[in-house]
Amino acid sequence: MEDTLSVIPLGGVEEIGGLNMTAYRYGDEIIVIDAGLMFPEDYMLGVDFVIQDFTYLLENADKIQGIFLTHGHEDHVGALPFLLKELDVPVFGTALTIGFVQAKLKEHNLEKRSLKRIKPRSIINAGAFRVEAIRVTHSIVDGVAYGITTPIGCIVHTGDFKIDPTPVDGEVMDFRKFTEYGEKGTLLMLSDSTNAERGGFTFSEKEVRRGFEDIFATVEGRIIISTFSSNIHRLQQAIDVAYKFGRKVIICGRSIVRNTEIAIDLGYLRVPPDTLMEMNQIGDLADEEVVLLTTGSQGEPMSVLSRIAIGEHKHIKIREGDTVVLSAKAIPGNERTIGRLINRLYKLGADVIHEKVSEIHVSGHASKEELKLMLSMVRPKYFMPIHGEYRNLVTHAKLARNMDIPRENIFLMENGDVLKIDSEGARKDGKVVAGRTFIDGKGVGDVEEMVLRDRRRLAHDGIVILLITIEKEYGKLFAPPEIITRGFTAEEESPEMIEDMVALLTDAIGAMDKDMTTDPDMLKEESRRVIRRHIRKSIERRPMVMPIIFEV
Repeated sequence: MEDTLSVIPLGGVEEIGGLNMTAYRYGDEIIVIDAGLMFPEDYMLGVDFVIQDFTYLLENADKIQGIFLTHGHEDHVGALPFLLKELDVPVFGTALTIGFVQAKLKEHNLEKRSLKRIKPRSIINAGAFRVEAIRVTHSIVDGVAYGITTPIGCIVHTGDFKIDPTPVDGEVMDFRKFTEYGEKGTLLMLSDSTNAERGGFTFSEKEVRRGFEDIFATVEGRIIISTFSSNIHRLQQAIDVAYKFGRKVIICGRSIVRNTEIAIDLGYLRVPPDTLMEMNQIGDLADEEVVLLTTGSQGEPMSVLSRIAIGEHKHIKIREGDTVVLSAKAIPGNERTIGRLINRLYKLGADVIHEKVSEIHVSGHASKEELKLMLSMVRPKYFMPIHGEYRNLVTHAKLARNMDIPRENIFLMENGDVLKIDSEGARKDGKVVAGRTFIDGKGVGDVEEMVLRDRRRLAHDGIVILLITIEKEYGKLFAPPEIITRGFTAEEESPEMIEDMVALLTDAIGAMDKDMTTDPDMLKEESRRVIRRHIRKSIERRPMVMPIIFEV
């Protein structure tokens, strides 16, 4: 055990945009990279968001030396408050990342947790691990990869990255450090696979400025720009272009206001004088002077832009001449929601500009040529693609094989798989508990797959409630059953169907013997079976049938 390194992805190798988390274990010491959440998919009815199953980490809490964060996006830090409610371990990240995390922990009353700011090229000793932060460029400021030195070799964990030669803040990727790890010999590399299917190079973030300038040069009315609240580079460019064209900027939305305040305080966002205005000043400005920066580019129901689109925002009402710019890529699964948002905005009279019609968004992830360049710099012996759906991982693995990494040295993992490396080589060996935990309101983990299945049934086929009153002494019906339906068929529209079910249930209970009718569980099950079969044969639906027994 002492001479074995275990690498365990606990999230991020079966999905894009969420749950990123990897544990490294050597002997009795563990470090963790990232703790991200995922926003719910369409079938996760009522779920607010999804986090990892923390079972493995909680079972080994005394072994964890620290949590290292690559950057401040939700899919890398969003689960941290839930993990830190159970663990009290040091958390390391760059200044902006820690700034975002501090705000999150404050909301969860976890201000006393140990947060440690680091800089690129900082080195942290965490038990058997020597961890070095390496600057990368991404769609958020202050992103880092990690070079991890262990007793049996070096690991490079890239986090999310792209190779941007002209980043907005001028902080280019640290090619020298990656090359150093390649020259001294890298045992294993874990690398971002999000854009592995996309050819060529990802455009520089500065390309977005040209798109903004084209819009500002032609639009005469108000401009509403919606993007991710953590995309400080995008906000910087929107503010700079607004200033260039003599417009004032109003920032609207709790998360984007909080993040811009943090970024300004830390010096990551620079605002020209007399450019920012408050929402209550919007009435003092002419339309051609207004730029609104807000969230909601993914059509999130409670976001500012969604409330604007349905006419429920207190201060902003869409009118003819407004232009809405969705400066973000649709997260897979959100396309329909975003489409509905765009249609609502058009109906209200706005013009809508999105990535399919204008260059107002570029990805923050490396495309094929950049992934190949990273492989050529680091030259790992073993390779594990991460951060992507399985097809992204497979595509990245093919790139690695083309870069002369042997097939047997490339590992396609599932969440919970254990990669063990020792003097005899690397191999998949075992599995730990991993999976998804659903957050619904204040409930953590109390919504399981069975509950979601029931919610899907209710949403699709509705519910039929059977109210049955039994004379306990005789085992006979005290009164005819009552039947209530919701989401199934309106009683007033189908009285015959309800009457048929009441008659059928009355006859079925009348034919049962006393032992069955006086046993609530047996009576429920038989009543449920009778009504289900009737509905299935009559109209081929499968609603949830819920008998409720009263005894008198």
